[in-house]
Amino acid sequence: MTQSPALALPPPKERRRLREAASLTRAQLASRVGVTSETVRGWETGRATPRGRKGEKYARLLNSLDAEREVTEPHMGVATSDRGRASAPGRSARSRPPARDRDRDRDRDRTRLADRGRAAAPDRGHTTARVTLAGRSRAPDRAKAPHRPDDATSALAPEQAFDALYAFCAPALVRQTYLLTGRRELARESVERAFQVAWHRWPEVARDRDPAGWVRAVAYECALSPWHRLRPRYRHPEPPPPDAFDRALMDTLLGLPPSYRRTLLLYDGVGLGLPETAAETEASTRAAVNRLMHAREAVAERLPELADPEVLHWRLVELASTERLRAAKPLVVRQAGERRARLWTRAAIAFTVLLIGTTVLTVRTAPTRYEPPVPPGETVQGVPPPVAPGPLSESERDLRSKLRKEQQKGPDRLMPQPR
Repeated sequence: MTQSPALALPPPKERRRLREAASLTRAQLASRVGVTSETVRGWETGRATPRGRKGEKYARLLNSLDAEREVTEPHMGVATSDRGRASAPGRSARSRPPARDRDRDRDRDRTRLADRGRAAAPDRGHTTARVTLAGRSRAPDRAKAPHRPDDATSALAPEQAFDALYAFCAPALVRQTYLLTGRRELARESVERAFQVAWHRWPEVARDRDPAGWVRAVAYECALSPWHRLRPRYRHPEPPPPDAFDRALMDTLLGLPPSYRRTLLLYDGVGLGLPETAAETEASTRAAVNRLMHAREAVAERLPELADPEVLHWRLVELASTERLRAAKPLVVRQAGERRARLWTRAAIAFTVLLIGTTVLTVRTAPTRYEPPVPPGETVQGVPPPVAPGPLSESERDLRSKLRKEQQKGPDRLMPQPR
């Protein structure tokens, strides 16, 4: 998995020289290989080594550029000599231009001949449009004047740059997320949510070296969130693919752990290298290799036809392409993200106002002095228990008879009587 490509790669300085001789910028070469311009910079400086399918494609592209240079060199020599004889037929060997001028003229002629050859017969290996899980990669028109991608990006408005990124990444990202989750609606929802987050943090995403990778990582995190299990609409499985082999492949993918499934999709589906796959899955390169090996073994054990990584790659592409998954319009996604941001902002403001009101009410109604609580009652010792009344004595009976004989009402009862 980490072996070098089958084709021999030239040294880093020779790689840069071949690219510059073909009048290609780093961005143009990166778009033909399917990587970022920073990755091409690392390959040309020697900080990184091309590996995997991207490395093989890069090696084939350099070999084709080298072959074009060898084919055009004899024509350049003839053209240079003819131009020299036509301009100065009697000039001797001593009156030749300096070596630096000759090299400059040779490079100019080489560029013109190469552009004419490419305009007359386009490159068969790189101009054919190819739809993969990573999106639609198409070779740029090298006959045009080279331009800097930073200048083109800075000339766009934020809405235009976001719409361009969405149109380029969203269709392929929905297919990738479907292979990751096995749910069509969840795939679309995760991709839209990822682009809403990207629009909310657009200054950070616009300055990122790989905006597509930034959005892909957020979409994968949203799709693999365990909180989806609590939602009622996701408790029941969706209809499986109609083909039996596709159903077996989808069941095998969903049977893998999420980290293994994500590593397999990034390396064998999208075509990232091991360092990029490890970085995106937040794991070491050794851990990414182990996950990839175990995932491949599980797929090969269930489906022996997919033991070859190249066959597995194309089978994943076919499985994702048969579903005809479509993403929403970029304007709809931007407006939904803005509405969601406004809703959460208003909810945060309302919660803050409620918290402030509760605090003020508590301060106004709280007591201003300390009131000690009433202590609980205590048992008093030494008090005789109450007794029931006994029989009346002789004097008490005489008093009761006297009171009964007295007048019960009237003013006389209120006046004390001498005894």
